[in-house]
Parts: sequence; C-alpha cells; structure tokens
Amino acid sequence: MIEHIHKKLTVPREYHNQRIDSVLAHLLPDYSRSQISNWIKNGTIILNQKPCKPKDKVLDGDLIEINVDFTLTEQDFNHCAPEEIPLNIVYEDEDILVLNKPENMVVHPGAGNKEHTLVNALLHHAPSLHHLPRAGIIHRLDKDTTGLLVVAKTLPAHTSLIRQMQAREIQRHYVTLVQGHIISGGTIDTGFGRHPRNRLKMAVQEQGRQAITHYSVKKQYQDFTLLDVNLMTGRTHQIRVHLAYIHHPVVGDPLYGGRMRFPAHASEQLRTLLQNFKRQALHATTLSFYHPKTENELTFKAPMPDDFNLLLNTLDAHYED
Repeated sequence: MIEHIHKKLTVPREYHNQRIDSVLAHLLPDYSRSQISNWIKNGTIILNQKPCKPKDKVLDGDLIEINVDFTLTEQDFNHCAPEEIPLNIVYEDEDILVLNKPENMVVHPGAGNKEHTLVNALLHHAPSLHHLPRAGIIHRLDKDTTGLLVVAKTLPAHTSLIRQMQAREIQRHYVTLVQGHIISGGTIDTGFGRHPRNRLKMAVQEQGRQAITHYSVKKQYQDFTLLDVNLMTGRTHQIRVHLAYIHHPVVGDPLYGGRMRFPAHASEQLRTLLQNFKRQALHATTLSFYHPKTENELTFKAPMPDDFNLLLNTLDAHYED
C-alpha cells in the first residue's frame, strides 16, 4: 500500500535547537523516528531548501520540506500468529467483514503487543487476510474503545475501502459520555500531533496534521453530557484529545480525563461506578460505507456495551430522583 507525504512545515518555537529527526517524530506521530531518519538520509526531507542529516539541529522558524512516497511496512503483521479468539461478527460476506470490537483488545500488533490482538484473531478466522496490507484492517479503535470496525477480505475490497476513507465517504459515529454540561453541538478543527513531552499522548498542535471532529448533544445531565461524535479524520486518540481540549474530557479516560469530578450529592452507587469505570466511555456505534463490489450503501449499528449502559442507567436514576 503506497502512502504519500507532501508538505511544508515551519519549526515551532518549542522545538528550537533540537535534532530534526526528533522534531519530525513529534510532528509526524504516525511514523517512526527510524523511518523519518531514513527519509532524511535519502534526501526526501530537506531543511531550508538544502539536504540535511538526522542529527542536524533546527531553529525556530526553519522550513522543513517533505516529499515522500513509500510502501507501508508489514513486518509486524507478517510475524503475527493466528489465535483462536472469539469475534463478535456483525456482518460477513466474501469481500468484507464488520465486527463489534470489545474493550481490552488491541487492534494492531506492535511493540509489546504481538499476541492477543485483533489481527491475531482475524488471521485465525480468515487465514487469507495474511496476504492483505494490515490484515485487511481499514481503520482502528483504541484498546479500550468498543464498537464497529470494517475489514477488507480481498485486495479490490481493500483498495475500495481505503479510497472511501481517504475521500471521507466512510461515516463513523461514536457515542461518548463527557464531563461537564455542553449546551449545543459544534466542530473541533485543529492541527494534531504527538505530545511534545509525553510520547504516550497526542495533542492539539498548530503545525500538526488536520483533525476534524463534529459533535452533537444526545442527552444532557447536570454534570455530564452524552454526545454523538462524527469523525471526519482518524488521528490517534482524536476524539479523546479534542474533547479534553474543549475542557470536556471523556469519562473514565485514563490518559486525558484528569481528575474525576463527582456530582453533588452523588449516590454511593454512582460514585462507586464512576470510580471503577477504568476505561474511556467511548463506543463506535454506527458505521456506513459503500460495499466494494455492489456499491450499495451499508449501515451497521452496534448496541451499547453493558458497562456503558449500566453507567447511563445509573446516571438516569440519580438525576431523576
């Protein structure tokens, strides 16, 4: 699968006098530092219109130009062994597979996650996926985000779905519970990249890749809001970062949620439930796209997971009293 990166970046002030490979690892979080170093060595990344080395320092305001065409590596996927892990398959035919991912399941293999991933499960269910880029997976969900994913089972289907994703024709709606009272919906449109100090986190960044999140209010509580979220782009942790950015973090989010604010006069049941809700309250509930072969529009819906339903039912009971 070929990917293209053609862009110009101005070095932000916070990266002044740092190595160019390190700076780009922050500004291009979807690519590894070793990849970036190779591109610099190959001359496909230049600094102030001149070739550079990975160790060269950049200054505030320097211009970095990137012109890269490359094939995505399948090394991690090729070393991924099939495992008999149950899958909640919502739909399947000879071209595609749609599944409802549970919590506590990593989608892609990676450092420290070579086993028990969704890829391991898919390779057991459909061994032919071994021949497809990323085992046919078109988009991803975080480890503890539940809900719908589509997987291509053939190369033509994969090509079609990737094109739809790039054209923003695949519609992905999520339901999430956030802290605080939101009056109305809106759109969050920002730059997006790796957090400058914490490599485990993503952050809104002026010089980052564009990230667009639409949200609308489904239900309001005094201290929480249930949202419908529609992704226009698919950056890592996008929904979680964007909602924290507008000061309404996702309930239970261990990375971006901050300290939980308990409602006044919360019942013991609600307080205990909120304390023990150790994952982000985020569920990919609706997925729409065009079938790669028939071109018919398909829409799938996934019911809310039990833990999320229990949380909402407890909130309903608390605020109705």
